[in-house]
Amino acid sequence: MRRYLPVLALLFVLLLAAFSSSPAAAAEGTSSSKSSVLCMPGIYTSNPGDCAPLGPSSYLTEMAEKGITFPLTPLPAKKPDFSYTYIDYRYGLIRTPNAPVYSSPQDAISNNKKAAVSRISAPFSYISYTEEYEENGKRAYMIEPGMWMGATDVIRIGAVPLFQGLVFSRTPERSFGWVLTYLYPTEVISKRTPGLQVQDYTGRVLGHQEIVQVYARADAPDGGWVMIGPDEWIPERVVAEVYPNTTPPEGVTNGRWIEVNLYEQTISVYEDRELVFATIMASGFEPLWTRPGLFKIYQKVESTPMRGSFSSDGSDAYYLEDVPWTMYFDEARALHGAYWRTQLGFPQSHGCVNLSVGDARWLFEWANEGDWVWVHDPSGQTPTDPSLYTAGGA
Repeated sequence: MRRYLPVLALLFVLLLAAFSSSPAAAAEGTSSSKSSVLCMPGIYTSNPGDCAPLGPSSYLTEMAEKGITFPLTPLPAKKPDFSYTYIDYRYGLIRTPNAPVYSSPQDAISNNKKAAVSRISAPFSYISYTEEYEENGKRAYMIEPGMWMGATDVIRIGAVPLFQGLVFSRTPERSFGWVLTYLYPTEVISKRTPGLQVQDYTGRVLGHQEIVQVYARADAPDGGWVMIGPDEWIPERVVAEVYPNTTPPEGVTNGRWIEVNLYEQTISVYEDRELVFATIMASGFEPLWTRPGLFKIYQKVESTPMRGSFSSDGSDAYYLEDVPWTMYFDEARALHGAYWRTQLGFPQSHGCVNLSVGDARWLFEWANEGDWVWVHDPSGQTPTDPSLYTAGGA
């Protein structure tokens, strides 16, 4: 570093001389300060009086007004304990229509359909199993005592998705979110200016589910953009964003509430008017929306089966065993872990609020029956007419 000091000193002197001798610079300096001497680089929120806060100081001050300081201040947050992602159940996807269930592992392995004692007919079906049986290289799975399915009908899930949100030590000063790369047709690469009109990419490629803070916003012909760092912009639509708001929704009386943002597909958890947790989720897809409103958690169960259908032909039927960390708040609509969801951040459920298994457990351990759940859509796109809603489902 020392060998650069003379060069840096020379550059500073030349820059100082340029501002001192330039009529334009002198005029600009006069407008903000009585002196034509350039201030040392720094943040000047008011007129220093004895120097001109131009050049680097002007840039640093502009960034500070957006909340950007150097180095950047990290979010006051960390991920929950990784052990929350562990689960006692093993799961499998049923891949055979009208899949048979047998009373013995031998019948399941031999695929003796005449010996089937029942069938699982829902097109979207997952089972949990507690034991495996193997014979001559073929497997069977016990889905409940005395009930077996063969490996020809079941695809085992090796591991549930391990995504986890953030636990906060205090409420952050600005909004933040997760970059969801599958919401963009190409790689998400930041730009020096908002909009696609100028090809001034920085070269930084944003990763899937990377966390960013939002310092500023701008509209461009191709949509909204957000500043995630000094002169670094990405499209607003690729960020599942959380807007910290510690004011309780109207009707919340105990200082504890869960905010479900249907537009952003995010969840924010508040306690004593402080943000304590946030994550991404998946709500109900049209016409099985998650209903907006203020609700109370009325039942908590560590695991439960879920099944149902909304179409007359049963084409949308589902069958899900041992859904973990379930909290019902609006008829059959619940917050729960969704071991079958490989991606979150867009509507895809039958009305429930789907979470990763780890996030669902954190929320389950934090919440009490009677705590509030506030479901809303800031865009106004989700209908509120009660006649459009059934009891809901997974």
